[in-house]
Amino acid sequence: MSTLEGMGVAPAQTVILGDRFARELAEMAIPWQAEKATDPRLLVLNEPLAVELGLDPEWLRSTEGLQLLVGNLVPEGATPVAQAYAGHQFGGYNARLGDGRALLLGELTDVNGRLRDLHLKGSGRTPFARGGDGLAAVGPMLREYVVSEAMHAMGIPTTRSLAVVATGRSVHRETLLPGAVLARVAASHLRVGSFQFAGSTGDVHLLRRLADHAITRHYPDAATAERPYLALFDGVVGAQASLIAKWMLVGFVHGVMNTDNMTISGETIDFGPCGFMEAFDSATVYSSIDHDSRYAYGNQPTVAEWNLARLAEALLPLFHDDQEQAIALATQSLGGFRRHYTAAWSGGMRAKLGLPDSRTDEVSTPLVKDLLALLENNRVDHTTFYRDLAAFARGNTEPIRGKFLNLPAFDSWAARWLALVPDADLMDRVNPVYVPRNQLVEQALAAASEADLDPMGCLLDAVTRPYVERPDLAAYAAPASDDFGGYQTFCGT
Repeated sequence: MSTLEGMGVAPAQTVILGDRFARELAEMAIPWQAEKATDPRLLVLNEPLAVELGLDPEWLRSTEGLQLLVGNLVPEGATPVAQAYAGHQFGGYNARLGDGRALLLGELTDVNGRLRDLHLKGSGRTPFARGGDGLAAVGPMLREYVVSEAMHAMGIPTTRSLAVVATGRSVHRETLLPGAVLARVAASHLRVGSFQFAGSTGDVHLLRRLADHAITRHYPDAATAERPYLALFDGVVGAQASLIAKWMLVGFVHGVMNTDNMTISGETIDFGPCGFMEAFDSATVYSSIDHDSRYAYGNQPTVAEWNLARLAEALLPLFHDDQEQAIALATQSLGGFRRHYTAAWSGGMRAKLGLPDSRTDEVSTPLVKDLLALLENNRVDHTTFYRDLAAFARGNTEPIRGKFLNLPAFDSWAARWLALVPDADLMDRVNPVYVPRNQLVEQALAAASEADLDPMGCLLDAVTRPYVERPDLAAYAAPASDDFGGYQTFCGT
């Protein structure tokens, strides 16, 4: 019997972490160690995800498991690294960003044979810290946990949260806050900024190796294409168009769509100053640092296309030896973004309105356009509207009619919609009842900072089963009261 077993702790588990990124792209990886967590304490553990990764949840709760989750126990053969990347932040280019407070512990092969990154956030300063303390507070790490798991439950590609562990040390922001480390999982942490970094070195061999790494990991079919690197770019364009459409359909506002926060895999990453839109308004901004509304809700598709143009610029040397021809190829490929996005968003809106795909755009597009104008002019809550609309289709008309100041305008629109014979059951399958309402997230984070995790548990229970309406959770479906005021979120650094 081991010492840990003698203490009543789960027996040791052999954890195998690959170091493929660190080996294949050493120029973009600085070997580094997490800072010591003085008194690690588990706040929340994603048991289903742990099992999916082949990790024993009980072992993760043990002393050894917690040490792994904060980076203080490094499995044999693993090489934790801080990843290098560049990026445009609010439009301004920075050639050297990188993981200032994060570490890639390594790659796990999950029970389905998929390669997944195990990554830490808030694990201490690295050479990329740029004057920051490298730490994270409990609140922002729990925010990423709850929002990423809600996104996953709604079928939106996202990095996943495995655990949040309190470190026992304080973090100085406006005040002293309890510190924490987030352990998260992703298909990879390759970003548009990764390619910008490789491209900025002038080392085409490095750029090609990075592209080959991305193809192998995310777009294997591109390897056999006539132009593999253009096929890689096409794959990223399509994945991001689909992702942004899904954000827009649920009213998600990312808040910090810098190129270093756009993944090659097409997963949502870095839930900092994010939020879910309540009253429909294309100008919605929650980030406290987005002074010019660059990343407002309605701007997200345009920003995504702009970010992808920066990826194309980085990849130009791989598209063609002649720069003019490379630019022509990139421009043609980038032009696919709007087609992919429009198709994904239009199809999603038809489903939200209960209309089959057979409905032509000539019918559904004017209907959707008029609806969005109605929602914005009447300040209607984005999430509850579609659930109430399904009820309206079933004959329960009062809840939704009470949302509109201009009732004749809504009644006129609804008559056109009902004439298309919408499917209310389809609507309920795609329109969530529960999203991480901003006021509920803030209440849960405030309680957690005072060591009360019950509100967080209740919120997680609601948003991880978002389509199942439960009468006892009515408060989790309701918009914020008027006294909640103007809402701002912060990145936590």
